[in-house]
Amino acid sequence: MFNSVSISISDDESDELAGKMRVRSRRKRKKLRFRGQDDFLRRMFRKLLKWWMLLLFLPAVGLLILETSRIAGKPNEGSKSLSKSGFVGEEISEGNLNHLNPTTRMVNGVRERCLKLLPPEKLQHLDIPAGEEPTLPVKRLVYKSDIESSYVGGNATVLQHTEATRFNLFTGYQTLHEREQSFKVNETAVVHCGFYSENGGFKVSIEDKNYMQTCKVVVSTCTFGGGDDLYQPINMTEESLRKVCYVAFWDDITFRTQEAAGRKIDENQMIGKWRIVLVKDLPFTDQRLNGKIPKMLSHRLFPQARYSVWVDSKSQFRRDPLGVLEALLWRTNSTLAISEHGARSSVYDEARAVVKKHKATPEEVEVQLSQYRRDGFPNDKRYNGKKALSEASVILREHTPLTNLLMCLWFNEVVRFTSRDQLSFPYVLRQLKVLKTVNMFPVCTRKDLVNSMGHLRKAQPLVT
Repeated sequence: MFNSVSISISDDESDELAGKMRVRSRRKRKKLRFRGQDDFLRRMFRKLLKWWMLLLFLPAVGLLILETSRIAGKPNEGSKSLSKSGFVGEEISEGNLNHLNPTTRMVNGVRERCLKLLPPEKLQHLDIPAGEEPTLPVKRLVYKSDIESSYVGGNATVLQHTEATRFNLFTGYQTLHEREQSFKVNETAVVHCGFYSENGGFKVSIEDKNYMQTCKVVVSTCTFGGGDDLYQPINMTEESLRKVCYVAFWDDITFRTQEAAGRKIDENQMIGKWRIVLVKDLPFTDQRLNGKIPKMLSHRLFPQARYSVWVDSKSQFRRDPLGVLEALLWRTNSTLAISEHGARSSVYDEARAVVKKHKATPEEVEVQLSQYRRDGFPNDKRYNGKKALSEASVILREHTPLTNLLMCLWFNEVVRFTSRDQLSFPYVLRQLKVLKTVNMFPVCTRKDLVNSMGHLRKAQPLVT
């Protein structure tokens, strides 16, 4: 019979021993896990060291292929590209050039396009409306010339114009009485309107005159004094390219400036889509005033044209001209379309801004405003629901006797007073009382019409 020996173990000791064993077991497993991860990382590091050049090379090749495909997809500068919609354009990545995205605005909580053109398929077959007998109050316009105004030149007349020094053989010598009479609308209007004498200047070649006689619809611009480059119009239909003339007026300074920059006129007197017309004997020493001639007197330069679109040299026209005429003139039964001013609404506010920005002297601005106050021109910010001030960098018009008269009177105002045409256009508009035929479109519509680059250089003064 065996003697029994009992060994007592307390519950606390049992739990403590079990706990230590569990801790050792967990620590052992933890060490094994970290060791496995370290081995994996070491293997990956060795592979990276082995293949690092390949890993860098593959993304570089991908980027190179992507950039090559992008370059190959763009035509060269000056090349013509025809999109599926039928529009012809230029693709030049330079500043603000060649943007075609439409400008939009919020109307009653809904975002709408500012310029609502016809669909591309309709633009491709857009015809110029048939000419109709004008029903406007002015049916015939007679321009004063040196023959019709043979009385000009006497001592009394010269004394009347001692302060109006910018009147010359190009403009004729309009008296204040003639100015007052010119605003009275009659079926036959007789008015000064530039080209007063053969010795007045603004001469173009016979070849250019013959070309300008063929234009029925014209888009025009000008640069005198070499201040701006020439921007090619974009986004036209082939129909517009066939029916519309694109004419840029240059002087000798601009010609030399552009030729030095590599923009040379070809044997057809063209640069891209623009027909270049070189002007000799500019009539004013103020280049801004010379620029008002093609801007305001396109009906005199293009006597056979029915429609014209003016674009300032600082802008690139980026819409189909026939489509724009349909949207802003034909659809609205208007004969002239011009933008509201973007910053100000009153002529008198604009006059203060002109003086502040040193665009005219306080004295010459005050002469103009004093005359307007005497004529009863109000300091209104709204006129028939529109801004009372316009912005004239884009002008579309039908060459009717009434709109031609308006442009002649506007031109005479910038000759008599300051060349800041924004001051005088609202005055002429009120004096003629023709707002029903004028479409004052919003600023955002103007921004949709053009890409604006601003003036690049200061225009060189005319050297006589």
